[in-house]
Amino acid sequence: MSRLTTDPALASWVPAPAGSDFPIQNLPFGIFSHGGATRSGVAIGDHVLDLAAAHAGGALDALPEGVFAQPTLNPFMELGHEAWRRTREQISALLDAATGPPPGAEAWLVPATQAVMRLPVRIGDYVDFYSSLQHATNVGRMFRPDAPPLLPNWRHLPVGYHGRASSVVVSGTPVVRPLGQWRGEGGPGFGPTRRLDIELEVGFVTGLGNPLGTPIPIQDAEDHIFGMCLVNDWSARDIQAWEYVPLGPFLGKSFATTVSPWVVTLDALAPFRVPAVAQDPEPLPYLQGGGDAVDLQLVIELNGEVISHTSFRDMYWTMSQQLAHVTVNGTNVRCGDLYASGTVSGASPDSLGSLLELTWNGERPLQLGSGERSFLEDGDVVVMRGWCERQGAVRIGFGECAGTVVPARR
Repeated sequence: MSRLTTDPALASWVPAPAGSDFPIQNLPFGIFSHGGATRSGVAIGDHVLDLAAAHAGGALDALPEGVFAQPTLNPFMELGHEAWRRTREQISALLDAATGPPPGAEAWLVPATQAVMRLPVRIGDYVDFYSSLQHATNVGRMFRPDAPPLLPNWRHLPVGYHGRASSVVVSGTPVVRPLGQWRGEGGPGFGPTRRLDIELEVGFVTGLGNPLGTPIPIQDAEDHIFGMCLVNDWSARDIQAWEYVPLGPFLGKSFATTVSPWVVTLDALAPFRVPAVAQDPEPLPYLQGGGDAVDLQLVIELNGEVISHTSFRDMYWTMSQQLAHVTVNGTNVRCGDLYASGTVSGASPDSLGSLLELTWNGERPLQLGSGERSFLEDGDVVVMRGWCERQGAVRIGFGECAGTVVPARR
């Protein structure tokens, strides 16, 4: 990676407010609509750089014609790691205050308030993991109080399930309260979920796939990862509890998954990589050498009040281990696949990533200005945020992952 793109001394001719999520050291990719067209953009301060216009203007070379004039990032992501890195370096140079804007470049900027953000990638498959030791332990204690909290396989492989890609939506999309069955007295009940929950997660999207039958070695995993985003895997706990034995999550999870609109590249996150947590016992050889963690701070806001503040750095299983495990049986991943971490929870009561844990399955309701909450009510607004910061580096952020609960549709 070019050091220039994350150099803390680097500044842009596009102003960025103090504490902005999107300084020149970040440059996340997304899809936006403005003026009747939908195309690729990069966030810079309070603006979006129109990459289709910049490419047409000659600022971004060695890329296929029209690659950024598409409604998803997939055509660009399919070009591979070297193209991603070279393009990032060219965008950084284009925005560098030391050289100033090239002729006509100001016209390539769109105020963020005028840009309508879209789902950034065409998602082919969606996998949700269960990679937080604290979250898995809490859930085990809650539902299996007389047994060990972790099942025997948990420390040996990244547990996960395949979700539904068609219901992945971009931040700001309303979430309709789902209908379904739940356990009742003498038989199942049916209607809108009464235990609607959130799951604070971090996801990554793949840019390069692999041939069917050929696993991705763990040391090559990050070459396939385009970048990261925030994820809220909404959950209907009563529907989930009734249906998930023996095959796992189904309708209790598949109704909506919200992602943030900006995909932050691994190159932008390089200054915030930290050693992964120690694993005991040592995993099998194909999961060893699992790469670093990311020191990413995360918060959940419910109706404007912060209810949780946690960190992604302590996740037990890393992204590289997750991707190596997904493909070890020979399955083929594709450009645009989404892989979510599972709920991110810390060890303290205020660092838990779901209402299930924060209220201990409804036994300890939260006392908020908007009223008491065990689970979500119609009209509730959930916003998740994430950012990285450390001494000697410029703070970068992920933007918002937001959704509002609306009543069920019968």
